[in-house]
Amino acid sequence: MNLREPAIDAPDDFYEALLKAHEGLDANASAALNARLVLLLAAEIGAQRRLCELIEMAKADDPEGNDQ
Repeated sequence: MNLREPAIDAPDDFYEALLKAHEGLDANASAALNARLVLLLAAEIGAQRRLCELIEMAKADDPEGNDQ
């Protein structure tokens, strides 16, 4: 993914917290948590144009090879 330097002070700590939030969740609950988190983060970013750019970046960097 072609991102700038992370704007997160401690990206490893964030990743650890994200993984911990998913502990013990089944696939449906995990997907629901991700969906809520995406909406909350989108509300924080707020810029429609940037959000659309990020969607395209995420689609282009599909580790499962499901690019459309």
